[in-house]
Order: sequence, then C-alpha cells, then structure tokens
Amino acid sequence: MGYSLERTRLGKRVLCTDRHSWSNDRIVTAFRGQWHVEELFRRSKKGGVVPWGPSHQWADASLRVHTFATVLGLIFVSLVRLALGTKTSARLTMKTLSEIEATQVRTTPGGMGRPPTWLIAPDITPWQKKAIDLFELGRWFPALRSARPARRNRPANHANS
Repeated sequence: MGYSLERTRLGKRVLCTDRHSWSNDRIVTAFRGQWHVEELFRRSKKGGVVPWGPSHQWADASLRVHTFATVLGLIFVSLVRLALGTKTSARLTMKTLSEIEATQVRTTPGGMGRPPTWLIAPDITPWQKKAIDLFELGRWFPALRSARPARRNRPANHANS
C-alpha cells in the first residue's frame, strides 16, 4: 500500500511565503530551485557525481570543509552543464569530458639531459571539441588545440548538445 501511495499525487501543494513583492512565477521557481538543491544533496549522499560521503572526519571544522568541497563540486558540474548548454545528465556530461585524453610520448635521448616529450592530440567528438574551445583547455595543454573530431563512425555521447 505504501508504494502505491508514494506514486499517487494527493492534491495540490500550498506554498506559504512572506515575499509579497514576488510574482507567483518567481515564488514557484524559487520553490522548484530549492527542491532541486535538496535533490542534489540527496543524490550526493547516495554517491552521485560529486559524492558527499563517506566522511571520516569527526571535527566540526573538517566536516564543514568536506561539505564545502562537495557543494563546490556540485556548483562546478552545474556551471559546466549550463556553459555547454547540454540537457544530458551531470554523470554523462562528466564522463564525456573525462574521455578527453592525450598521450605523452618520451623519446630516447640522443645525448645528455632530459628526454624530449611529444604530446599527441586525442580523437575527440564534436561536443568535446566545443568544451575544449569554450573552457580554453588548449591553454594548459597545447596538444588539445590541434585535436580534431574523429571522422570514423563513433556513437555520439551527446544527442542533446
């Protein structure tokens, strides 16, 4: 019985507020925004994209820092999704970004000194190229500037980008 009750909507939700200057749309948007933040925390406690736990700190200051780092992670993931304009899940967005990999090759030295290294640009999707350009990742890793989207038939990770 409890399961069917959870799946049933039992009427309307009444929102009470002292924000008399706000429009109805703004009140509802604020409520939904608060619900979204609470949902992100529920998911992070279960081990989402930016998991909150398990926490092995016992001091209040350590727990605050741990919580602050988790909130920063959630903010960064949300900002990345907004900047890229994607409607895909945070998990898929971060997975696709983590697949941007480049190879560093060290050659044998011909003489004294440190062996020279070469950075080989990765095969990337058009969506990953958009992220590289938007976040200027080539600034820190120049090999990404020359990365081109792969031309082979590769399944698209982001259909809604």
